[in-house]
Amino acid sequence: MTRWISFLGRIVLGLVFVYAAYTKLKQPWLVFAMSIDSYQLLPEWAVLSVARVLPWLELAIGLALLIGYKLRYVALAATLILTVFFISMLRAFGKGMGIDCGCFGVGEALTGKTLARDGSLLAIAILTTVPFDYFRKPLCRVVFELSSSFSGSSSASTFRISGVNSATVSGRSSAF
Repeated sequence: MTRWISFLGRIVLGLVFVYAAYTKLKQPWLVFAMSIDSYQLLPEWAVLSVARVLPWLELAIGLALLIGYKLRYVALAATLILTVFFISMLRAFGKGMGIDCGCFGVGEALTGKTLARDGSLLAIAILTTVPFDYFRKPLCRVVFELSSSFSGSSSASTFRISGVNSATVSGRSSAF
């Protein structure tokens, strides 16, 4: 069941990223640059660079999620990007800036509804990045397993956690 939820989450995220890229790419990039600039976070040179690169990055992430290419890394990239977007939106909303969200091109005001939608997408991204079985394990084990899975290390490692005897872990099995 958890595999289906994770699968549906990555398909939803993939479709959202592809659609977001499509809406931005069909308009001149300077229009999107104005949406980015309205957040008042980046200097002009960075705004122009982000406006040119971000739609293509969103398209690449969306397609990679849909076809299942390097999911561990792509899901992490999607989660990080959505985290930056969500924090930027929260900041702008909290300051009372009446700006366009810029999420799906021009014309969508930044409201509580857009925050709820993007917060939901961020939650889906987190659940897609971190498999459900990690939420039932002790935190120290989750951190170790996630770090070893991202490093690609399959050799045995010995480590010590205060209050716990030394344990040898090989791959994804452990002595905890």
